[in-house]
Formats: sequence, structure tokens, C-alpha cells
Amino acid sequence: MDQNRPRGREKYTTGNSTGVHKRGDGLGTGPVGSSSGYAGKTGGFSQKASGSSGGSFRAIKRGGGISLPVLIIIGILYFLFGRGGNSETEAVAPTSTTSQSSSGSLLSGLLSTVTGGGSSMLSSASSGGGVATSYSRVDTSVAKGSRAKRTSIIGNGKDSVTIMVYMCGTDLESQYGMATNDLKEMASADLGNINIIVYTGGCSRWQNSAISNSTNQIYRVTKGGLECLVKSDGAKAMTDPNTLSSFIKWAAKNYPANRNELIFWDHGGGSVSGYGYDEKFQRNGSMNLASINKALKAGGVQFDFIGFDACLMATAETALMLNDYADYMIASEETEPGIGWYYTNWLTKFAANTSMPTLDIGKNIVDDFVAMCAQQCRGQQTTLSVIDLAEFANTVPNTLSSFSKSLSTLISNKEYQTVSDARYTTREFASSSRIDQVDLVDLCKNVNTTEAQALAKALQSAVKYNKTSSNMTDAYGVSIYFPYQRASYVDEICDTYDDIGMDDDYAQAIRQFANLEVSGQVAAGGSASPVDSLLGMLGSGSATSSSSDVISGLLGSFLSNAGSGLISGLSGRNVSFMNDRALSLDDTADYIALNHFDVRNLTWTEYSDGSATMTLPEEQWALVHSLDLNMFYDDGNGYIDLGLDNMYDFTPDGDLIAATDRTWVSINGQPVAYYHVDTTENGDSYSITGRVPALLNGKRVNLWLVFDNQNPHGYIAGAQTDYEENETITVAKSLVQLTDGDKLDFLCDYYSYEGTYQDSYYLGKQMTVSGTPVISNEDVGTGNVKLTYRFTDIYNQEYWSTALER
Repeated sequence: MDQNRPRGREKYTTGNSTGVHKRGDGLGTGPVGSSSGYAGKTGGFSQKASGSSGGSFRAIKRGGGISLPVLIIIGILYFLFGRGGNSETEAVAPTSTTSQSSSGSLLSGLLSTVTGGGSSMLSSASSGGGVATSYSRVDTSVAKGSRAKRTSIIGNGKDSVTIMVYMCGTDLESQYGMATNDLKEMASADLGNINIIVYTGGCSRWQNSAISNSTNQIYRVTKGGLECLVKSDGAKAMTDPNTLSSFIKWAAKNYPANRNELIFWDHGGGSVSGYGYDEKFQRNGSMNLASINKALKAGGVQFDFIGFDACLMATAETALMLNDYADYMIASEETEPGIGWYYTNWLTKFAANTSMPTLDIGKNIVDDFVAMCAQQCRGQQTTLSVIDLAEFANTVPNTLSSFSKSLSTLISNKEYQTVSDARYTTREFASSSRIDQVDLVDLCKNVNTTEAQALAKALQSAVKYNKTSSNMTDAYGVSIYFPYQRASYVDEICDTYDDIGMDDDYAQAIRQFANLEVSGQVAAGGSASPVDSLLGMLGSGSATSSSSDVISGLLGSFLSNAGSGLISGLSGRNVSFMNDRALSLDDTADYIALNHFDVRNLTWTEYSDGSATMTLPEEQWALVHSLDLNMFYDDGNGYIDLGLDNMYDFTPDGDLIAATDRTWVSINGQPVAYYHVDTTENGDSYSITGRVPALLNGKRVNLWLVFDNQNPHGYIAGAQTDYEENETITVAKSLVQLTDGDKLDFLCDYYSYEGTYQDSYYLGKQMTVSGTPVISNEDVGTGNVKLTYRFTDIYNQEYWSTALER
């Protein structure tokens, strides 16, 4: 059999099924599976008008300037036994910290309640967890021609240090107390003479009795507590660059130092959306890279390092932008587990030697983070790297420009599939969020041109230290935006590139790639859904015409109508990239006609024993990037969407074998709606992830399931907050671990027989967590099911096979 087949998940069955049934009345949440309920997709499901809406928004209030310090000492007792943040702005009653022994005694007696608290925890963390190390030691070399570091270290422990922490608490704090936990870790360190200045805001309810819910404040972390420096800085949006720049100016003026560090604490969204989600000012959106650039420029401080205790910010775009303001960047390519950085150890070590080399500080931060995550966050993929911004700015721009031109050349030489295959097989981060952020070194290795090899070499040299979890592969420390999952952000990111002064060659390359990808989707009829298959029609999205003239006409119509809604997410407002072509319109049509997926092949040969197989020519398999099983359960009134699973097998001749045994992904015997998100492979090692929409103790989440070579039957890695559509495009920095007593309500989407989304419902009975949940495939019950397979091609166009009813 030809090996050009996707990897399927291993099936495990226990025989303990509770069957499939929806429960209660419709929830009015909007679709929990497909984000649009297949609305507006050619030949697809329509969405019934419902009460679903985005989150409520509050008007932005702008406070005045930062007031003079109000010195209030807040003991660690308030952190640990507080009953939620203050709703008023009056001062918290002072707590004496004059007795060092008293404070230390109180701290040691209470640290057992602190997540990650105490230096002793890390020693045990370091010995377990199976951490995979990308770099075994720090690379202290610097490429010739790199600028001198702007921070001058005096030496002999004589350096003064100010660490500015910009802490937008948001739902990470209001729901889970994660900011409070990190403040505890900071206060648990032996801080010596270093100053940790924390700016707080962006949270509706702080999980301690010290920090105000209603106004932004400034604190200094002390041994065992906090000192309030600014009681009220007004109700300001944390994603407003003016708020950040004002804080930087204030901290630098009041706590001058020759070594300044800046840490962003909150959600992150990478190159497109940047940093931050302020739950009190949702309408403000995030602080994109251009806005961060504006804030740092206005702040006027040169930083030793800038770190992101936030998701997805270790990007080439971020690094190039930060070069004017810092010597090093510390950030993660992937989403961060909810516990975030572990602060106690590295702060204690830094305070003991304020002249510690910055790379050693970075190594301590990285090692502590990955080790603690390995201990406390089973299955969560982690990354953290230290990038020399001076070297990055010296060596990367020219090699990135050459690499970009080589991509454009490949596309103009009608080798689009080479680029598409390379992009598809590259390590992608936060893939379920479809932000199109991929590891840049891995992309270079997959493209494998001379220019790509040169860029990879420059990148690996500029990344001075990088470490990942044992289940993370092909993550070399720096990522980049490259469109594939959706093209709706291309115009926006190119505008950002202009704002931060990034070279246009890369922008042109991704515009040209997106142009041909979308052209392939247009030729296939646009965004598709499984409805035609369910209704007994052939496939969906229609067959791509093999006629160049017809394809040329379709493309011309699409362009003249400014998108016309044919492709989900694209309209006249975000299709400017379609004007940047590597190929003429006629050559584009010719290429697609010669390299198109033929939906007419997606039919079954059924056998008397109930089995079925599908045969595709090898040249068609070569155009397939992914394959997923889509199952719909007929409950007598409509269809319950059970999701998408990479569950399939092949005959020795390479024919697809239909999964006709009527089983589906289940948790403790309860079938659930499961959506396959990502499969990564490295030799015999693999990791398959998927999500299950649910309510966890009444809060909307996705449960993340992981299947790998060590755990082929799978396990629940944790629960991640699922935001309402348009609430924020940053990614939640958290996977919450399930604990005994947690209440789980699984969710599903429900469709009429005509294919109209009706509502979302509870699926099965409420489950109380007790012990480790068992993942298996179980029988779905007595109702009929319809099975269809989704094929995704090199243009990221989706096609569904004819449906099998069982």
C-alpha cells in the first residue's frame, strides 16, 4: 500500500455505553461544534435565528494620571484567606511586616495552599515529567555584526534591578485565581534588593481581599506580601497602549535601575492579535503588535529582557518589533498552561546575584516553567525560549527576505503544492483557534530550499535557549504567521507588518500563497458542509471543474463581487490580498484544473456484511491533507452532531474502510461530541488532540483529549475556557485540571432533517468526576446514524463523501 495516508486513532471499546440522547431545552449558546453551525456555506446547513450573541460590552472609562504612592503594607494573610477583591477603592487596613521572623513563619505555614509555592516543590518537579530538551545548554555566542547590548551590567552584585509586571488579571484571575497564585510565588521568593512593581487591572473579581476590582492599582512585591503604591489609577483598559506606557514611565521614575525587566501577564494571541484580554473593557480588543510598539516607544525605557507570561508570543514578528526596546525576549510559541511561569526560584536566584547574566536568568525561567508544567499539567504541550534580539535583528531580516522570495518563486513556478504541503506538515500552535501560527524553523526544514536552510540556521543561532515538554516536537523557539486555516487575517497582518516596519517580501509571499489557496476554494464552489451528503446528494462543495475556462470565470466573478460571501470569513473588507498574484488569472486557472480534488470519487462500495470501502487514485490521495469521520445520530426528530474523529483504517491495497460499527468517542461510557483538532508525528511517536464541548461546574469549556503512543486509549489533559464568538481572539492561558466532585455537562449541536441548525443541548446525563475518567469508543444506541468522511485538500477546501446510513 502507498504510504500517503493520514494516521488514524486507535480504537478502544469497553461495552459500557449509556447511548446518545439530548437533554433539556435548547441552551441558546450558538453552535458549540462548527463555529458557524455551517451557516452561509455553499449547499450547507443554515442557522436558525436564535438568542445567541457575543459577550456584553461596557463603555471605556479613561482615568487620570498615576497618583502619588499610598504606602499600605498588605500581608500574605490577605492573599490566602481573602474573600475576593474589594469592590470599593478605599485602602485595605495595613498589616505589619516589620518582624521578618513573624512574616517568614506565617508564609511557611501557609504555602501548602499555594499552587507551585515554595522552592522545595521545584526540586521534585525537576526530576520527573519527562522533559524533552531542545537545548542542553545556553548558547552564549553572538553573530558578527550584532549591535551591542543596551543594558550594561556593572557586576559583582552591584546592579540595581526593577522588574515591571503588567498584570491584566481577566478571567484567569476572576475564575481561577491564577494571578493571585503567581503573586504568591513572587512573594515567596527571597527578593533582596530587587524591586518587583506590579500594575493590576482588567479583572472583574480578584481572588484575594487586597487588589481592587474597580480601579487599576500599583503594588510592590515584598517578602511575604504586597505594598500598595498607588491606591487608585482609575478604571483604565489594560489593552490601551497609553495605560502600559504610563506604567512604564511611573515605574522607571520611582524605581530607577540600571537593569529593567518587563513581563506581560495575561492571555496572548500571537502575531495577529498580540497581547491581552481585559474582561472589563472587552470592546477595546487586544493590544496588537503595533500598539505594543507604540506603548514601548512612549515608555522610553530600554529593557534587559521583555517576557510574556502569556500564550503564543514567541513570534518572529514580536521579536523584530521588540528589538528597539530590549536585548532579549522570553516567550512561548505554544499556549501556556494555566499555572504559567513559576516565579519563586528564579527570582530568589536573581536577587542573590543582581549581576547574573541575562541568559542565565532566562534559562532559570525556562527550566522552572517547563519542569513545573511537567509535574502539574499532564499532557499539556509547553514551550519557552530565550531570543537574543540584537542578533535576531542582525541576521534574520535578510535571510527571511530571501526565504520569502524563494516561496514566491515556487508559487510562480507552479509549485504551490510544495509550499502547501510544507505548510500543512509544519508544527502549528493553537491550531483549534485557527490563528495560523507555525514554527518558522520547522517550516524552513519542510520547504528545504537553500534560502530556507540559511534562515533556519540564523533563527537557531538567535534562539539562545529553548526547552519544550516531552510531547512537543519540531518547536525550535520562534514562530511566524503563515495563512492556511483561514485567509481572513492576511490583510490585517500585512497592515501590522507595515506598522512595525517589517520587510514587505514576506508579506508578499503570504499574500500570494493565500491568493492561490482561496482561488482553489473558489473553483470548488466555496465553503462547504456535510449537509448534501446527509440529504443523499453527492458530496458537498461540488466537484472542482476540470475546465480552465470555467475556473477562470469563477475567479473573475469572485473578484468582481469582492468575495460575495462565497468563502467563510471573507468579504469586501478583507480580500485585498487577492490582488497580489504570483500567477496570472489564466495560469492560476490552469494550475487548479491540473491539481484539483475530484469529489466524484467519494463513493462507497458496500458489501453484504455491512462493511464498505472507498477507492481513490493515488494522485488524488496525494492532494489530501487530512481525513476525518463525521457522525450524525438520528434521534427521531433530527440529527445530533457527534463531531469529527480521525478514526479510520485502510485495506492492504490502500482503500478506505468505513467505520460502520456505530461506536463513538465516550467518557465513562457516555458518548460525547468530539472534534479532532491536530495530529503530530515524529517517527513512531505521535500525538492526537481533540476537544469536547462541555460545561465545567457551569462554565463553558472545551475538554482537551490527548491520544499518543504512550497513552493510545487517551486521557483528558484538562479544560480550557471557550469564549463566545467575537469576545476575544486571544487564546486562554489555561488548561484547568479536573478534580473529584467537578460537574460535567457535555454539549452538542442539533440539526433539523433539512440541515438547519436548531440549537445546542446537553448531551447525556450530568457527570460527577470521580477518579480518572475512561476514554473509549462505545455504541451510540438504537437510533440510526449517518456516516460521512471529510476530506481536506491542498487548498484547505473541504469535501464530504456520500453518507452511509447504519
